[in-house]
Amino acid sequence: MSSIDNKEEIIDNGEAQNKPKPLKKLKRVQPSRAAAPENNNGYVPKHEASSGEYVGRHEAQPGQYIPKHEAPSGRYVGKHEAPPKENSSYRGLHEAPVENSQYYDDDDEEYDDRPVKRGSWKDPVIKSLAIITSLVFIGVLILNMPILWYKKNGVKERVSIITYFKRWQPLVEIEGELDKTSVDPKVNTETVPDDDGLDLPQLVEGQYTVLFLGFDEESFNTDVMWICQFDIMAGKLRILQIPRDSAVPDFTSSPNTKFNSIYSMGDQDIQPPIQRVFNAVYQCFGIPIDAYVTTTCFDIVDMVDCVGGIPMTLDAPIQYEGVTVVDAGDVVLNGVQAEWFIRYRAGWLEGDIGRMQNQRRFMAAAMQKMLNIAKDEGKTKLYSYMKQIYDHKWIATDMSIEDLSKLVDFASNLTMDSVQVDMIPGEGSDGTKPYFGPDGREYSIFSIHLQETIDLLNKYYRPYQQPLTTDDTAIIEWITDHAVSSYDEKTETLDEVLNSAEPARTPG
Repeated sequence: MSSIDNKEEIIDNGEAQNKPKPLKKLKRVQPSRAAAPENNNGYVPKHEASSGEYVGRHEAQPGQYIPKHEAPSGRYVGKHEAPPKENSSYRGLHEAPVENSQYYDDDDEEYDDRPVKRGSWKDPVIKSLAIITSLVFIGVLILNMPILWYKKNGVKERVSIITYFKRWQPLVEIEGELDKTSVDPKVNTETVPDDDGLDLPQLVEGQYTVLFLGFDEESFNTDVMWICQFDIMAGKLRILQIPRDSAVPDFTSSPNTKFNSIYSMGDQDIQPPIQRVFNAVYQCFGIPIDAYVTTTCFDIVDMVDCVGGIPMTLDAPIQYEGVTVVDAGDVVLNGVQAEWFIRYRAGWLEGDIGRMQNQRRFMAAAMQKMLNIAKDEGKTKLYSYMKQIYDHKWIATDMSIEDLSKLVDFASNLTMDSVQVDMIPGEGSDGTKPYFGPDGREYSIFSIHLQETIDLLNKYYRPYQQPLTTDDTAIIEWITDHAVSSYDEKTETLDEVLNSAEPARTPG
């Protein structure tokens, strides 16, 4: 019998029932979850599982998790994809609602004992702080980027917004900008410091010098002229008074040749007018000016009222233009009274010199008032007063707000003993030594004592410069045969001034 016959015989006899049939005729046997091998943790592969049997290997415990795309309707439990169930909530570990104390993750809704991760109030706070920090960082970058043009003394450069604000001089347009290019400060390399720490635009490191001018009613003459030198390294302020009648014929076209006429009647080719006074101060006294402040008698009224008046003690009443305006005793001068007090001249025996001595007393009282404000009300209050003065334009200055604030801060740390006041040495003309101007008329002038002035300047006002000599000054001494020396040594501290007697009055 052939092999074929044998095969047929086997089939006929039922001996070949377990032999596999052709593939196309096979039926897939779907293993049940119960039939899964133990070492496989019940895992049923996706493509071999029947509908409703697939269990994801990595996402779920055996027999629980059913992925979205393979699960039959109603079996999947997931926050974002699962269809809503009545009276049910999400059963996911990380996304379960806060009100659930536990999460459950199978379709039978059996609770798991793992805690729900709840949200914290710190999360939005941290996010907000991160956003704010980022915005601040971006703002700082923008403020420090060189995006603005700044021009001064013919030099144009790009600067940041912060630098531009620091250099901004909103009150400089009133008087104009000083030209300091011709100044040779002649510093003494043995005494000048490398850095005084104040960070101001200084011609001489270690000191900052401000020219203060007070105008008369017509804003024509500068009847108050002070050179205020802040010695940063020594922690002192020195104030040099220039008598308004000081004769300086080389700097003014006025026939009386007085210093107070330089602003209006100086060289008209020199502009702005403040530059004429700047040049005269430097050429006569060898003091390089860093900045200026000007004001009028009317502005003094507003400034005094702004700070609440100036307390003073008067030995006798003050009569201004025949009217008693300030009583004797302890008084608080208001703005109008302060103006009269400063300008009062007729009642003093020494005329303008007596007025200058009286102005010292007012200066000392005003300084004491400033120190009291800084001590009792704080520097912030002092700065607020300065801001009001700046905002109302009661002064004109080429200083920026930052520069002025630094000086106020420095001055608020001074004491009355650390502020010194001097006057340019000299003597006035009289009948025995008359002065005749170019118009042939006789004028009352103040003749500067040359050598005594040089000695005073070298002693106090040139601490970081080389000594001044007669070749370095444009002072013209009209009275060479000195008959008066009482004005040669007028050095006082503000504490001494505050406790001193008033100037001698005219008899009667």
